Amino acid sequence: MPIQGTAADMIKPAMINIHKALEKNKFKSKMVLQIHDELVFDAHKNEIDDLIPLVKKLMEEALLLNVPDVVDTGVGDNWLDAH
Repeated sequence: MPIQGTAADMIKPAMINIHKALEKNKFKSKMVLQIHDELVFDAHKNEIDDLIPLVKKLMEEALLLNVPDVVDTGVGDNWLDAH
């Protein structure tokens, strides 16, 4: 249970910070779905190279821990292909 609670505590500020960053940087890409500890985006192809490092950084920095938090990313036409 503590791990599930920590994951929820991490994803909430990450989503808020990502949303703000997308608006600030005028991205056309949108965060559309949260599935447990994953976020799904409707990403414009010309923004992917900028979107991935931004999201990765904001997710890894959402909650300061004594251990590294590593975020994996994937790209695909659908959620299955992105894994």
